[in-house]
Amino acid sequence: MPRVEINFDGIIGPSHNYAGLSPGNLAATRNRGTVSQPRAAALQGIAKMRANLALGLPQGILLPHARPDHRWLDRLATRYADAAPHLQAQALSASAMWAANAATVSPAPDTADGRCNLTVANLVTMPHRSHEWPETLAQLRLAFASDAFRVHGPVPAPFGDEGAANHMRLAPAHDAPGVEIFVYGVSGGPFPARQHREASEAVARRHGLDPARTLFVQQSEEAIAAGAFHNDVVAVANGRVLFAHEQAFAERSKFYTDLRRLMPEVEIVEVPAAQVSLADAISSYLFNAQLVTLPGGETGLILPTEARDTPAVWTWLQGHVAGNGPIRHLEVVDVRQSMANGGGPACLRLRVVADPADIDPRFLVDAAKLDRIAAVIEAHWPQSVALDDIADPAFLARIAAARTALLETLETVELLDS
Repeated sequence: MPRVEINFDGIIGPSHNYAGLSPGNLAATRNRGTVSQPRAAALQGIAKMRANLALGLPQGILLPHARPDHRWLDRLATRYADAAPHLQAQALSASAMWAANAATVSPAPDTADGRCNLTVANLVTMPHRSHEWPETLAQLRLAFASDAFRVHGPVPAPFGDEGAANHMRLAPAHDAPGVEIFVYGVSGGPFPARQHREASEAVARRHGLDPARTLFVQQSEEAIAAGAFHNDVVAVANGRVLFAHEQAFAERSKFYTDLRRLMPEVEIVEVPAAQVSLADAISSYLFNAQLVTLPGGETGLILPTEARDTPAVWTWLQGHVAGNGPIRHLEVVDVRQSMANGGGPACLRLRVVADPADIDPRFLVDAAKLDRIAAVIEAHWPQSVALDDIADPAFLARIAAARTALLETLETVELLDS
């Protein structure tokens, strides 16, 4: 079977809460202390995956991590019950649900060894995310154990690597050689630039990418300062289409010139700041949409409801489609629980170009498997979580039992000890 692009969505874990741990992520800090709804959040994610399947898109999953992360707390010489509240919140974070930060993925047509290469992201900039990579790596090595893949450990600290959220790929077809684009930050003004150029270059070398077909592009400081903590908040690419805000890149003219030189057939869809402000683009997560190739070859955009609810954004999108722009189909999904913590449809998924037959089938889903997952969520995920709940031993026992029930249902119990 030919290689296809598969979206691996993170299942939102039962500890999903709003602790406001991510400076620069305006939604997360704005909603700090509000009551979250883990059950609704996870079911919204399942509904998004169902919508992808209905569009004819292959769909995979990544699984919630063990929370609290007692091993991380052990390395800090403390126990959860004795830890300071901010350490409890960081150990309990469900942020691994944003699979776009799981790894950087280079498909086989781009790599020197002819295998799909994945490097797990170290996420060192934010303490609550810095301890995700060991369990993410265990899942990647399980799902992609075939010789068709090569899975790498993280780039060492202090060089921050945020995975696919700061990486784009353009190619005439998913299974054809492409142009890989690494987007890094230098300064974000009041907020940290999370992706370092040194990390991007290290990943490109590890994956054996052709330097002549690899670009390193600086994200604009104004975008980071406005709340675009990852590139995928202001730009996304797929196939021949680059979809970006006018203020996404520090040297956009040079970038576009270089890209057109490497891929003359590229279609650059740039949204002018005069029509959609940077603030509206970020609050609506217009660019944190899934830009996908539909089975008929058309380009589609899977958007959060917030994009439809933002007048300037929806007006621009409707005009683009009516004007026969490259993006031909708009699919709106409700992921409000994730959005309230700063993650849209694109944050929730990791794209992997591969032959599905080479992937552990436990990590691929159809409608029937999503039904089974949804039943576990409805039975075991908490309905709501307030910040005061995170110190409650009964709550901790419940979320541990919920994750165990899911892993047992999916026959992935070896991850209980990962």
